[in-house]
Amino acid sequence: MSTDETGGDARGAAAGDGGRVDPLLSPVTIGRLRLRNRILSTAHAPAFAEGGHPRERYAAYHVEKAKGGLALTMIGGSTNVSVDSPSVFGQLYAGDDSILPWFRALTDGVKAHGAAVMCQLTHMGRRTLWDDGAWLPVVAPSPLRERAHRAIPKALEPADLGRIRRDFARAARRCVAAGFDGIELLAHGHLLGQLLTPHANRREDALGGPLEQRLVAVLDIVRGVRDAIGPEPALGLRIPGDEHRGGGLSAEDCVAIARALAGSGAIDFLNVVAGAPYDNLGLAEWVPPMGMGEVGHLAAAGRIRAAARVPVFAAGGVADLATARYGLAEGLVDMVGMTRAHMADPHLVAKLARGEEDRIRPCVGLGYCVDRVNQGKAAVCGHNVATGRELTLPHVIPPTDGARKRVLVVGGGPGGLEAARVAALRGHAVTLHEATARLGGQLLLAGAGTVRRQTLGVVEWLVDEVVRTGVDVRFESYLEAEDVLAAQADVVVLATGGLPAIPDVPGAERIDSVHDLLGGAVRPEGTLVVYDEIGGHAAAAAAEVAARKIVSQPGARAGARVIFVTPDEMPLQDLGPTTRAVALRALFRLGVVFVPNRALVGVEPQERARGNGLGLRLENTLTGEPEPIEAAGLVVENGTVPLDEIWRALVPHASNAGVLGLDRIGEDRFDFPIENPSGRFVLARIGDAVASRNMHAAMLEGMRVAMSL
Repeated sequence: MSTDETGGDARGAAAGDGGRVDPLLSPVTIGRLRLRNRILSTAHAPAFAEGGHPRERYAAYHVEKAKGGLALTMIGGSTNVSVDSPSVFGQLYAGDDSILPWFRALTDGVKAHGAAVMCQLTHMGRRTLWDDGAWLPVVAPSPLRERAHRAIPKALEPADLGRIRRDFARAARRCVAAGFDGIELLAHGHLLGQLLTPHANRREDALGGPLEQRLVAVLDIVRGVRDAIGPEPALGLRIPGDEHRGGGLSAEDCVAIARALAGSGAIDFLNVVAGAPYDNLGLAEWVPPMGMGEVGHLAAAGRIRAAARVPVFAAGGVADLATARYGLAEGLVDMVGMTRAHMADPHLVAKLARGEEDRIRPCVGLGYCVDRVNQGKAAVCGHNVATGRELTLPHVIPPTDGARKRVLVVGGGPGGLEAARVAALRGHAVTLHEATARLGGQLLLAGAGTVRRQTLGVVEWLVDEVVRTGVDVRFESYLEAEDVLAAQADVVVLATGGLPAIPDVPGAERIDSVHDLLGGAVRPEGTLVVYDEIGGHAAAAAAEVAARKIVSQPGARAGARVIFVTPDEMPLQDLGPTTRAVALRALFRLGVVFVPNRALVGVEPQERARGNGLGLRLENTLTGEPEPIEAAGLVVENGTVPLDEIWRALVPHASNAGVLGLDRIGEDRFDFPIENPSGRFVLARIGDAVASRNMHAAMLEGMRVAMSL
């Protein structure tokens, strides 16, 4: 049993010191490892690995969290131990000694800031690909295909199991030799978990059958790892608390697994997660984005903790400190995993300790981090652009080492707000002009629906920080070029955004944009077509809002509905698997009809029995055949066109002629070349004022400009 710093049961330490100490900041001991508080970042794969190694970028990402005060960071989400478990989303490979120098540099860096560090090890079983790496067949207990990764595995043979057991032990020894404080084995969704769940294990030999029999091989691997690393390092497993699906592990099964693991005497902790990542919605249960609803990670952890006499962590689903405190106060967990919360703000714990909880940048569940990894890209936080860029961008903004400047920001969307925030923190005098009565720009439209409503949390944090930093914000201030010239600023940042782009087709004058619908200018009645050329969140939000309004209208016309048309081969194609699955589920539940592979080629008026409508000329993108349909209305998502007239008017007056030099872009800095020696100010244009992109791109450009001053 682990103890807290006073020698008591760690499972009771969360109550704090008579209420005077935040329970999240109370220390705990796991096995023989002392941890300074109850907050950890659980193992995940940010896809920063290079050659299967955690090099400078990977290390800097984890060291930043140690600087920020957390107790424990787990690295190496899905670190592979065997050659027939190839990486599919940028994982590490601990199957040979080449990783040791990189491991040692990372562990030294984390420990230098007072945090502990563990590594997660796994064999992915069927949750990988056969046509990558060494092109070996994937292995699993039974030859059953997983929908998420799609490979049909060969059935695990005794020789495979013996080899994999040795691979786990060798990889664990490497981790300990490199200075890790502990090891976590992944027994959820991957091979160890596949052995346990009847969803993936249909065998009738010694590896299958009842749960007690399915546990034997897993317990053997666990004991092999403990024998390999000795008694000092902490050893635990990430396990499911409930797979939430028929034919999978029930909550009772998971409790029995936890009891058996704890009773083995080989482990020091269990890390509990809910759901089963066998398809995209299951992955969304595991790593829930906004709109997912309650998944029950803490409840699952609480059942395990009540049954198993080892400390229990919650591995997912906790994004805010109030929920984390609840988990401790109710005795559901001993430590709380706040992984994506640390991607949003790696200094979360330090701010809490300083009494600045209200300044923590919140994780709102954008899902951008997880989805990018599952799209084969490196993880970034949707609204903290320094995350994953710690080598070039700071989380704690330093003052400028040059002259203080007068900075004028035009536009109060996310890009303009970030530019203003960072410039003000650097010591510049910043004035922000917003043409409307509210800050937030296009992000405000996300609040019209329910699935993506939490996006408004990004706006709230940015606005609070801009106010705190002393930015002079002026509302309903629409500037012309002559107004900017009269302001006599040293730097002008144009974050004016864009206007909805309407497709260039006959009858385009009859088309409304999804912005019109989300902003309330279009009232959906009858059958509405949402036409989506982009494949992102905006069209999904519009379809959701329209469908809810149509359904709720008194006396709604029979058959009235939303038809979602896209030229792509699947709806919402640019979204990653978790956010797409959640958005599609919401739209299916509202009766939205999906029509892919259809391009809009024209719109014409159509006489209808109950009022005017539209005739939409669609064309099959594969056959070229015309497929006309009728509707009461049409809204389109086609991105934006830059609102840049003011930029063109100001270019002749700018010393850099509006040019942002790219010589230092590898350092995340812009140059402002002297193109016009008589120019009166530096001119920068960012975000959708340049080209239609997303919030992260706008905020990144805002920060790059401000850090370059």
